[in-house]
Amino acid sequence: MGITRTLDVDEILARQDSGELKRHLRGRDLVGFGVGIIIGTGIFTLAGVEAKTHAGPAVTLSFVIGAVVAGLAALCYAELASSVPTAGSAYTYAFATLGEVFAWIIGWDLLLEFALGAAVVSRGWSGYLANLLGLPAQWFGEEATVNVGAVLIIAILTVVAVLGIRESAWATNVLVLVKVAVCVLILVVGVFYVKSANLTPFVPPAQPSSGDSGVLHQPVVQAGLGLSQSVYGLAGVVSAAAIVFFAYTGFEALANLGEETRNPRKDLRVGILGALGICALLYIGVSIVLTGMVPFTDIDTGAPLAAAFDTVGQHWVSALISLGAVTGLTSVMMVELVTIGRIGFAMGRDGLLPKALGRAHPKWGTPHRMTIGGAVLIAALAAFVPITELSDMVSIGALSAMIIVAVAVPVLRKRRPDLDRPFTVPFSPVVPIIAAVACFYLMLNLDVLTWIRFAVWLALGLLIYFGYGRKHSRLATAKDTDPAPSS
Repeated sequence: MGITRTLDVDEILARQDSGELKRHLRGRDLVGFGVGIIIGTGIFTLAGVEAKTHAGPAVTLSFVIGAVVAGLAALCYAELASSVPTAGSAYTYAFATLGEVFAWIIGWDLLLEFALGAAVVSRGWSGYLANLLGLPAQWFGEEATVNVGAVLIIAILTVVAVLGIRESAWATNVLVLVKVAVCVLILVVGVFYVKSANLTPFVPPAQPSSGDSGVLHQPVVQAGLGLSQSVYGLAGVVSAAAIVFFAYTGFEALANLGEETRNPRKDLRVGILGALGICALLYIGVSIVLTGMVPFTDIDTGAPLAAAFDTVGQHWVSALISLGAVTGLTSVMMVELVTIGRIGFAMGRDGLLPKALGRAHPKWGTPHRMTIGGAVLIAALAAFVPITELSDMVSIGALSAMIIVAVAVPVLRKRRPDLDRPFTVPFSPVVPIIAAVACFYLMLNLDVLTWIRFAVWLALGLLIYFGYGRKHSRLATAKDTDPAPSS
């Protein structure tokens, strides 16, 4: 059937010099993109939600667990991204190591991750903007029949993303400076209002959740053991870690910019590891301040940080937090749109999606067709679908991709020991194996309903692959004039 045929690494590297995508990015631009997509919903919303519903003050520990797992995965990404810089990221790594069908699955998962993430964030952005400027809720609120605000911001950012990667980087860097300044302000002012009593007990004792949520809403690891869903306790901390992992998932977007980076062998690892380190420190610090300012049972889940500063009378900080949330969420959407374009571009170039999607604009040097197509889908979701519980769907897509990347590191080392590797994962294959197992364990702590939705998405993707992608793949259509290597 040819579903395990692989792309040759030398062929992947040769495509980097096609010139279709323009090399404008430097290391600091990649750090800006990384912080731009990582700092967003996690710091402005998820920290408060998970503290109140699962972990209490120990949500800080959940962010630490998420950072450790993300860090292990980031090491694997850094090795592959610096060795095989490509627009396809995990999709292309899988294509070069595990085979075409695995590449399709992971590319399909990544499209799900970033499309749903952008839709969720655009609706959140619309709500924050309405709160900041007093805009009508019937057009900008979560209860709007058509969320006009979400559609407008996606349309505006799509124009920027299509016009060029340099323009996208400039806009992202400006937004990042604003939201990092707001995060620092939260730490500097908030630390004076931290009360030790609010942090005790640090890990609240476990107790049954209120109401019977049913097995579909239980974490898989608990449902499999026949246990009822727990709130708080160590189980709550781990469940929260699986969900707040969503906050770290953006760093893998940087691996998709290898063909637009001036010195990818150096700058990609700087961007991936640097952005993740900065964001982990900010997440941990802000979560400590938040749970120290307000008893976790009283945290407002709609706007946790702004409400916390309102509680202590610092209304001016609350207003700046809303501004930071608007800019922060804007940069997240910007990078997600850029990433969707690059993943679809790589899949179209390989024939698994229509080849027209794998062509860049001759003047702007961006994958304009895929970027616009992805934006239309995101805008439709954001306009009509109230998305309240899809952060775990984003997490499961990201975690599955990270497992593939972790497995790809030792596989590629065995297949191509001669490949130039500017950065190597220490203690391989031990560290990649630990990263894969840790990611899978976090996946098991997502609820059964999430797994069912994920399975449905995978089934739909496989139908498309066997109905279209397998037949139109460049490896399937290559004949004597373009012999394709097989696994």
